[in-house]
Amino acid sequence: MRYTWPKKKLCRREWVNLFGTEKYDLSQSKRSLLKSKKTSEFWGQLRKKQMAKRMFWLSEKQFASYYSKAVKSKASWTTWDKMLRMLELRLDNVVYRANFARTRMQSRQFVWHAHFKLNWVNVDIPSIALKVWDVIELRDKLKESPLYKSLIEELEEFSKQNKWTVSKTKWIEVDSKNIKITIKAIPESEDFDQIVDIQKIIEFYSK
Repeated sequence: MRYTWPKKKLCRREWVNLFGTEKYDLSQSKRSLLKSKKTSEFWGQLRKKQMAKRMFWLSEKQFASYYSKAVKSKASWTTWDKMLRMLELRLDNVVYRANFARTRMQSRQFVWHAHFKLNWVNVDIPSIALKVWDVIELRDKLKESPLYKSLIEELEEFSKQNKWTVSKTKWIEVDSKNIKITIKAIPESEDFDQIVDIQKIIEFYSK
């Protein structure tokens, strides 16, 4: 997914820090919320869908496909739980959740450039759906990279000082020393981003 306009403009459009770092914080912004005169139910559903789509950094086609897969899935969870679990278990999202990238945009780039191995095989597809006990690990030749050393140090300091950092994720096990992630469980409802109003998103697509 590629945007050619300032990403902070997207945050102001939804009035949410979509990307999780101080660069996109709006608390000190002097610009007012971009309000719309549209107040219909459909408009509210659309805005919630746009916000989540941009937060996960997906195209409309990609985001809509997760809804279709959730509807068709025979799993016993609700449609919204199934959709959110699929989003959370994307490879790029898990790299972000483990704090091995500052934003989902950066984690997407890392995966695209084949920085990580999945179950000891090099991969470069951000949308790979992970399963319990899958292991994601930085490729050996990158483990001494200044990029990742400085990133881990920066994120540790960042998490102490800022409120936007991702909280510790219970369903993954993170080995910061070896830059390794193990999927321990399927994410539960409390693990999802609470700002995502998945019910309104489902209502939008089900019309």
